[in-house]
Amino acid sequence: MKHSLSDSEQLLRLTIQNYRGKHPFRTLLLLYRRDLRNIGLSMLFYVIKHSPEWLRPLILANIIDIVSAPSQHAFWELWLNGAIFAVSVVQNIPTHYLYVRFMSLATRRMESRLRAALIRRLQELSLEFYWQNSTGLLQSKLLRDVESIQLLSSQLFEFLPSALLTILIALIVTGIRVPGFLLFFLATVPLTVILMRVLTKPLSDRNQKLRQQYETMSAYLVEMVKLIPITRAHGAESTEIDRTHNKLILFQEAAMRVDRINAIAGAASWVTLRLFGCLCLIVSAVFAYKGQFGVTAGSVVLLTGYFDSLTTSVLQILAVLPQIGRGFDAIRSVGEILECPQIEPNHGKILVTEVRGAFTFESVDFTYPYAEKPALVDFSLTVSPGETIAIVGASGAGKSTLLNLIIGFLRPSAGRIFLDGRDLNTLDLRTYRRFLSVVSQETILFEGTVEENILYGTAGAGEAQLKQAIEDANALEFIDELPQGLNTPIGENGVRLSGGQRQRIAIARALIRNPRVLLLDEATASLDSASESLIQEVLERLMGGRTTFVVAHRLSTIRKADRIVVLETGRIVESGSLQQLLDNQGLFARLYALQMRKLPLVRSSGE
Repeated sequence: MKHSLSDSEQLLRLTIQNYRGKHPFRTLLLLYRRDLRNIGLSMLFYVIKHSPEWLRPLILANIIDIVSAPSQHAFWELWLNGAIFAVSVVQNIPTHYLYVRFMSLATRRMESRLRAALIRRLQELSLEFYWQNSTGLLQSKLLRDVESIQLLSSQLFEFLPSALLTILIALIVTGIRVPGFLLFFLATVPLTVILMRVLTKPLSDRNQKLRQQYETMSAYLVEMVKLIPITRAHGAESTEIDRTHNKLILFQEAAMRVDRINAIAGAASWVTLRLFGCLCLIVSAVFAYKGQFGVTAGSVVLLTGYFDSLTTSVLQILAVLPQIGRGFDAIRSVGEILECPQIEPNHGKILVTEVRGAFTFESVDFTYPYAEKPALVDFSLTVSPGETIAIVGASGAGKSTLLNLIIGFLRPSAGRIFLDGRDLNTLDLRTYRRFLSVVSQETILFEGTVEENILYGTAGAGEAQLKQAIEDANALEFIDELPQGLNTPIGENGVRLSGGQRQRIAIARALIRNPRVLLLDEATASLDSASESLIQEVLERLMGGRTTFVVAHRLSTIRKADRIVVLETGRIVESGSLQQLLDNQGLFARLYALQMRKLPLVRSSGE
């Protein structure tokens, strides 16, 4: 079954597929392929609006020549030159508006498309990618890097062409009016190229290192903010302040080193080129004074003005080169997401349109990358539709790994998992997960209203379904007491609600999806006894008729499971009903007795 993509979706896919971080300029053109016309129009209006800078030296030279030799010129020539200059200045208003309009249209659309492409790829990447990259680093790529690319567009499509055009016009007009001075002008170009190459090499290296340090610091600061409650609870504010201060000082020193290099490069360029400007003024004045090479008083103004424009343009090029380098670095940085190969392999897989909930695990092994020991070993289990399986074991036994394998976040290192008789590796996991819900200890809510959180991830759910889900989750009473009912904002991650209330919203979210497979991961571990009892009643209602996998440390929450599977170091050591496992007097019985305060966890060798 194939789905037709909208134009925007096709454009996003083309952006992802054709993105080439190793060829940043070609990639930049790729990002603007739908807006090259707007870029072209913007550049045209920018040239027109900037024309007074090129006309002024020529018009001033003409006026001075007219004034200095009135017998050779008509009076109306003064008015003509003045009128031309006035018109060139006034036209700046409409042409500047048009330049900004077309450039804004192109850059803002590119910015939006690129962020949309990044978000699309982030939704397609495997969980392994997120375990390897911090939230702060990804946030920097989504915000700071895209902003740098937008700034790069301004440098490449506005200031750089303008500077190059200024140099070209200065050389052409000088060649027409005073051809001999071209040699002087052209002598400055090789010097400029040498300065650019010498100065940009260390800048590029330093900027790359500074970018890496910025990303590391950004990730650390995000983590520090998240850990503030823990920091305060442990009275470690001073320690955290000192650690953060040390990292800020290291970044400050690195940034200051880059600033110093920029300062030296900029000052050296400015001094060198201004000395040439002074030389240009003196030499042209000497020629005019002696009447040599056809240099007039007006030509002195023209040559000096164009040389100033030329040197200013060169300085402008030198100034924007580091920013262009950072923009190209940002294109490569964004490419780490768009070109990342760690994509969940769903393309071409079988679409799941129905789930009964039968699972078969055939000798499943799983080992995390770089781990010395496997997390799961020879895990074999058959689960019937509607059956409730409880997973029990100490920390590190493999419970979370098993849940991640069931969700499809992880793939078995060996063995196979079957859903309704079909190998999970052959299925499109995105369509499979539409029939699956997870309720975990760490309830994840977003900053929105109660209704928005319950309806998240569902399409077409009606008001009757919403109300039924709320009632089944025992959430109607507390929602009615909220200031705005379902429209009450709950704050970031539901901070305005209690733990039990957050959990009931999560359960209502699961209920409205009407899942066929349910995963309960320590769903009541963080609740007090009263809240646990209420949530347990709701969970039993949620589990009815659904294949359910329950992970719990509190053994009281798994009493009604059809089967209990006991894991130890990744292996199944026991399996059976509650009574069977208690009668076996094995690991489960010891864990159960420990919680009932009947036995210590470790027996002496004489027992």
